[in-house]
Amino acid sequence: MTQQNSDAILARMMALHPKIIDLTLDRVWRLLAALDNPQEKLPPVVHIAGTNGKGSTQAMIRAGLEGWGKSVHAYTSPHLARFHERIRLAGALISEDHLTEILDECYVKNGGENITYFEITTVAGLLAFARNQADYTLLEVGLGGRLDATNVITPELSVITPISIDHEQFLGNTLTKIAGEKAGIIKRGVPVVVGPQSEEAMDVIEATAMRLGAPVIAYGQHWHVSEERGRLVYQDERGLLDLPLPALLGKHQVQNAGIAIAALRHLGADEAACEAAMVDAIWPARMQRLKTGPLVDAAGEAELWLDGGHNAAAGVALAEVLAGLPKRPTHLICGMLNTKDVTGYMAPLAQQATSLTGVSIPDEMNTLSAEETCAAAAEVGLDASTAESVDAALRAIVAKDPSARVLICGSLYLAGHILRSNG
Repeated sequence: MTQQNSDAILARMMALHPKIIDLTLDRVWRLLAALDNPQEKLPPVVHIAGTNGKGSTQAMIRAGLEGWGKSVHAYTSPHLARFHERIRLAGALISEDHLTEILDECYVKNGGENITYFEITTVAGLLAFARNQADYTLLEVGLGGRLDATNVITPELSVITPISIDHEQFLGNTLTKIAGEKAGIIKRGVPVVVGPQSEEAMDVIEATAMRLGAPVIAYGQHWHVSEERGRLVYQDERGLLDLPLPALLGKHQVQNAGIAIAALRHLGADEAACEAAMVDAIWPARMQRLKTGPLVDAAGEAELWLDGGHNAAAGVALAEVLAGLPKRPTHLICGMLNTKDVTGYMAPLAQQATSLTGVSIPDEMNTLSAEETCAAAAEVGLDASTAESVDAALRAIVAKDPSARVLICGSLYLAGHILRSNG
């Protein structure tokens, strides 16, 4: 059986609802009931929401649990190269046969009713998790939290990573409103690990937790994390851990690591598990150094990096990573969606980059044009130009600066295109 089987079903699912995003849980509850409520039969769940760092934090929690000898289901979105990345069963990506079977069953049970692509594929993931044994299930929220399709479970632990402005058209245009949506994953009596937050967001989270009697395990109150002399130092009421720095690059990953360790410690994991979370976590397209493939061949002596961050906070984090790398002329190849704060993302990068080449994201209807991306870059002071493709941009950059550092960035959708085409 080839991947075309699942691709064909996924394509049919795209046609089940006119909107890509339509936040409500009614359609999800209806389909879950038709499938005999698989959400009630999952291994213990860790539910992860937030604006930034959800995927990295989940990757570290998974690495820690697996280092502790536990088997782990994991659900994440969006995928980069293949849909199968979204559903990991007891450590392994779901097989094509299994995915096709699960998707087809959900499609048939849905009976042609309205349901969004994310909703029905999330239900498929829950169905797969319910039918396969594991010690834990990690669920990453897709958008928001309160009305996200994953918010149909009662977890063992909730996790909220840093919250910032993003997806205003769906979640609201203030941190208070957005935090309210993210805090919607908090369940009555269920502990919640909370990463670093603004005072505005933290007030909302604490008020929600108090109303629901959910114990809060918060950064700066119940646990602390920092980088000291090239090590990660974590401290909570159980004591101090001196660990390697995260394998994932960037100062922001130290904060994500602290969130992951706080979650692992609450679940009872030992120090070896926390160390595994640091050294064994892998999360593609988060300052990922590309080392093989046609694009790497075209780059010659130049360094080639890939990052999928796409909002203002991600721009700040990425600029910090670049500032910490050995000095080298850095050229950005950037493609973004028209739903993002483009200048907010680019402004911090203007201090670290020599130039930016704008490209359109292939096969993405919501892409900014290369010209629009270029104009936004010029607005924040970047030396900007356009190219017809990433390949053309790369070749132009290395022709002028053979020993450059080249970073392809701006969108997970662009990152996915690169991982597929450079594979």
